[in-house]
Amino acid sequence: MIFIINMNENSTLPLSEHWLYRLQASGYRLTHPLQIIVEILANATRALEPLQIYDLGRQSYPKMGLVTVYRALEKMEELGLIQRVHQADGCHAYLRAANGHEHLLFCRNCGKAVFFSGDDISSLIDRVTSQSGFVIEDHWLQLVGVCADCR
Repeated sequence: MIFIINMNENSTLPLSEHWLYRLQASGYRLTHPLQIIVEILANATRALEPLQIYDLGRQSYPKMGLVTVYRALEKMEELGLIQRVHQADGCHAYLRAANGHEHLLFCRNCGKAVFFSGDDISSLIDRVTSQSGFVIEDHWLQLVGVCADCR
């Protein structure tokens, strides 16, 4: 099944619908498995690994393939809809991309992810640029700890 989304500039769609619109506008076919993957990630309160997304998706669509999950993640990350979260074990998980200048609090026990508005770290970036010779083009900050529910 293929979905078609029409959206005008004044539309205020839910996040998942906005993502589907962006995917469709970039030439991606809006299949039922993709819609499920988008719903899972748009509503996630935790960073999810690809296998977790796959398992959740198969609950709604048993024929979903793992390759479909990886392709969707790649395209959604390319469009800036989701971001990769680095975990201590070296595996990657995914969650919605930061909205503007937000940073991430990440619970190392349960994986809960919460965005917060960051302080101005331009002086740190200036110092690193000066000392390293690098031209810093982007940054993101991830703080790891234990959430209130896990303490």
